Amino acid sequence: MRGHDLRLLAPAAAAWFAGWVSTTAPDAGIPSWAVPAVCWAIAGAALVAAVLRRAGPRGTDVTAGCRARAYRRSAVAGLLLAATACGLVATSAWVAIERREPGVVVAAAASREVVRATVRLDAAPRRASPAAWSGEGRLRAAATLVELTGTSTQARSVAVDGGAVRLDLSFPDTGDALGFGSTVVVEGRLSELPAASRAAFRLNASAIAEASPAPPWLAWTHPLRERLAEASARLGGDGGALVPGLAIGDTSRVTEDLHGAMTTASLTHLTAVSGANCAIITAATFWAAGLSGLPRAARVIAALATLAGFVALVTPEASVVRASAMAVVVLVACATARAAGGVPALGLAVIALLALDPWYSADAGFALSACATAGLVLLSGPLSRLLSRWMPRPLAAVVAIPLAAQLACQPVLVVLEPIIPVYGVPANLLAAPAAPIATMAGLIGCLLLPVLPSAGLAALQVAWLPASWIALLARGVERMPLTGVPWPPDLPGALLAAIAIGAGLVVAFGARPRGGHGARTIRGVAAVILCLSLGVPLGLAAGPPLFASAARPADWDVWQCDVGQGDAVLVRTGGATLLVDAGPDPAALDRCLVGAGVDRIDLLVLTHWDADHVTGTSALAGRVDAVLHGPLDGTRSARALAPLVDGGAAHTEVATGATGTLGDARWRVVWPRAGAVPGNDASVVLDLVTPDYRAVFLGDLGRDAQDAMRRATELGAVDLVKVAHHGSADQSAELYGELAAPVGLIGVGADNGYGHPTSSLLGLLEEARTTPVRSDASGASALRAVPGGFELWTERALGVGGPP
Repeated sequence: MRGHDLRLLAPAAAAWFAGWVSTTAPDAGIPSWAVPAVCWAIAGAALVAAVLRRAGPRGTDVTAGCRARAYRRSAVAGLLLAATACGLVATSAWVAIERREPGVVVAAAASREVVRATVRLDAAPRRASPAAWSGEGRLRAAATLVELTGTSTQARSVAVDGGAVRLDLSFPDTGDALGFGSTVVVEGRLSELPAASRAAFRLNASAIAEASPAPPWLAWTHPLRERLAEASARLGGDGGALVPGLAIGDTSRVTEDLHGAMTTASLTHLTAVSGANCAIITAATFWAAGLSGLPRAARVIAALATLAGFVALVTPEASVVRASAMAVVVLVACATARAAGGVPALGLAVIALLALDPWYSADAGFALSACATAGLVLLSGPLSRLLSRWMPRPLAAVVAIPLAAQLACQPVLVVLEPIIPVYGVPANLLAAPAAPIATMAGLIGCLLLPVLPSAGLAALQVAWLPASWIALLARGVERMPLTGVPWPPDLPGALLAAIAIGAGLVVAFGARPRGGHGARTIRGVAAVILCLSLGVPLGLAAGPPLFASAARPADWDVWQCDVGQGDAVLVRTGGATLLVDAGPDPAALDRCLVGAGVDRIDLLVLTHWDADHVTGTSALAGRVDAVLHGPLDGTRSARALAPLVDGGAAHTEVATGATGTLGDARWRVVWPRAGAVPGNDASVVLDLVTPDYRAVFLGDLGRDAQDAMRRATELGAVDLVKVAHHGSADQSAELYGELAAPVGLIGVGADNGYGHPTSSLLGLLEEARTTPVRSDASGASALRAVPGGFELWTERALGVGGPP
């Protein structure tokens, strides 16, 4: 990394951290002004120190003393720059948080009444998973609230400060031609989101009352996108589904199984508008302008103009803004005629984007974009020179590009999915020649379709060939053994990955023929760290799942997770999987899913919003198709639903009378009543009937609610009951007597401090002839329906009150 000016990297990293703290602090009860106040206080202190040091006496020592003073001045200047960058980002977050929740909108969300809102779409709508029981197609889009027409208790219309209130909008797919910039009037319910969410509110619209087209400067892009989608549909196959994504980031035709294959092969970035797309567009323009004999400055301007048009076509949503900003970084490096110019430009771009939108600090796409750019600027050259020792220089340069990006992004990728892809770099190497051809040919076809349809279709057919090759690669990787190596999840896993990569780079670049004893020692220490950072986490991550996989029964029907003091129960029926509640710990839930061999949840039921039932939803992001839940309760429900909705799950509030099917089973909701107040006694109670058994899941209902449900609904005998409220004493003996279930599941933590399960509950179950299966004593447990009852397997063969 010699020759690179790295001085702006530390301020950029500090600004990133300040943005994350500023946007999450209000959720922890910290005032939104506190973080910018601290940042500016540090900046002021650094400024005073710099002024005093500059005005202080100067010594006569021109050697060590001068160097020490220079280091101190440099440290103070660096602190001042970093604190100023933090102050800018934190102040931007403070202002945005104060403006984003007008009182009238907060009141409308708290009332849970239907509102009529005028909103402007800030992105092209994307299809969400339809509700499994209704099949209703829905769309989602980021939007801005323009005007709110009050609820039944507030009839007046209120104009909202422009751009201040962001929405996560969900609305029915009515077939209207809506796109970025369109204005729609919708009717639905608002719910408040945590401060850490970029959107301040979620608007779940039940109907679209009016729709207005986008302004002309944006409307011209809508027909282009529609014609591209229609023409690519005629191409057929996986290649036709990928062409719009490779050209303009439109993944609406990519099927779920194709998306899964692309994810396994680490190729999904090709169908998202990323820095690679922008780099291809700008590089092609730069090259064409160079052939025309234009000077360097004119070539940069032409590339920037083309980039602006491309951004308008693909819509300037968050990911596109990131990608275009990072493409500008590359252009700045070109304009300066030296690679070192890219690093300060990257740091400046990160700070500027965070000041523009502090919520980028928690955006995985932003992190991946910045890390990939840093990896290309800092590592691709050294890696190319290193690899050229064993392969031809041109091939080394080609291999170094995806390898540099993969190494730089891997710590972030581990947070998103704790798996190290085995074939990611080879797959990207094989896809690299095809991606730019598909992107350019697809984009040319998109532009030509309105004026020369035949020529446009011919260009798309050219794009179809490399797109089909990319799809073939993804399908092939998916079928290969050991596609990914398990890795520790979350922040510890990311830190371990960063340590391993850093140690590996030291080992790789430390092999210098003339390196002294100190250099060899450093390299040896790095090699030990590399071995430990790879071996220990791989053993910890891969060992337990392998043992669990070997020990678990393969044909279970019901699986009670051991998630501590909380509930999470899996049901498998007719090839579909149901999960009732998500427990208090995402890591524990993830371990349960691995142990049970479950990758996908067809239907998730969140009985209510207590933390011991819903905190684990972050482990389910992108893995759930549909969610059933009871009455929403504002921030808690919004926080639980956010990772599920962001992952594409459809969610529906249900009450008594709701019914549906799952696999070969039928389900119905027997509680709560419509309009119930959120809480334990508004838990969703699910009655599930499969061909082999019947089960009832009671959530956290108390005795009064249990008796009210029993009086309102005739339940009768069942084969399995999920005991209410972890076995608390607040139970109805009459209900358990009526259910007369042979098996009772109790999700409870060891030494939980509540005395759960209580002796009164255990006595009640004994009277009802119900065998308790407790997660505190048995760990995870699996039941298989057999004639006359269930076969039981437990992780720890303890505390089970006799065979069911």
